[in-house]
Amino acid sequence: MADPAVQKFILKALMSLPSPVLRAMSGGGVVYRGRRTLDPRFQFLSHAAAKMPSITSLAPDEARAASARGLAAMSGPPEPGVRTENLSIDGPVSREAGGAPLNLRAYRPADQDSGAPLIVFAHFGGGVIGDLETCDAFCGILARTCRTAVISVDYRLAPDHRFPAGLDDVLAAYRWSRDNAARFGAAPGTAAIGGDSMGGNFAAIVAQEMQQTGEAQPALQLLIYPAVDVASETASMSTYGDAYPLSRPIMDWFMGHYMGPDANPADPRLSPDKTEDLTGLAPAVVITAGFDPLVDQGEAYAKRLAAAGVPVTYRCYDALAHGFTAFTGAVPAADAACREIARLVRAALEARV
Repeated sequence: MADPAVQKFILKALMSLPSPVLRAMSGGGVVYRGRRTLDPRFQFLSHAAAKMPSITSLAPDEARAASARGLAAMSGPPEPGVRTENLSIDGPVSREAGGAPLNLRAYRPADQDSGAPLIVFAHFGGGVIGDLETCDAFCGILARTCRTAVISVDYRLAPDHRFPAGLDDVLAAYRWSRDNAARFGAAPGTAAIGGDSMGGNFAAIVAQEMQQTGEAQPALQLLIYPAVDVASETASMSTYGDAYPLSRPIMDWFMGHYMGPDANPADPRLSPDKTEDLTGLAPAVVITAGFDPLVDQGEAYAKRLAAAGVPVTYRCYDALAHGFTAFTGAVPAADAACREIARLVRAALEARV
């Protein structure tokens, strides 16, 4: 197995090649679909990935290891001026968990704004893969740009811990972080919630759960290419059904492991878009990627939130693919998008009444 540092060096050299060269190395031509043109670096990565076994052919633990190796080569460097702290808290008390420790990672920028709410963030991975390293670079960007603490959640993964274990962990981490915000130099008694893909699913549900339990809404909900409806079909699931790194078969593989045999895909705690009334939920920043089976449902949820009177900022990065928050070291457009998202979050937090 090649040294990770060597792999990263080689990939960076390849990604620095001119776009026409990368397209030629990817079979030539421009990938144009659904009125969108794929970024040439994602095109190159997609072409290379097509020669490798899909994670659907692997056992979940093997898929986690393979994904971790691949994403390590794509990740950007640590953000300057941001220090991190690994910690653990008591996990949700349940028959399954038994109150097992829940691991978190805190990010704090050197010039932190003590008046800003901290942000709790949940990584992508379909509820099956991913860990604190998956979103490490993006959480650093978020902390530095927003000048606030970010708490990343290492929630339990399926199939060892099926729905709703991961969600319960994120809810526990959100409540603990909100109640302990002052410990991290943030505005006390409040927190924002965010995540990408499955983490975006969790973030949307956290906002809804707070409303149902009578707790204060998060300061903001950041939903990046969120999976908000696992029960319905959309056009983008066909248009981008073979996209990289998330395809329709991989989506089905994730849900096959994540949902138990008795789970109802239309349950709002699985599909938050199935909640009828979205009135009164936290302001939202909703982000989608163009080359993504989930792009339609993310956009639709943003429109539903806006129609319900929720302040919404929506952006679609047409040339990028699902999971781009983890590609900041390999795809310059992904890094630029992540920094713009962080600026949008900061603006939304500053605009709070």
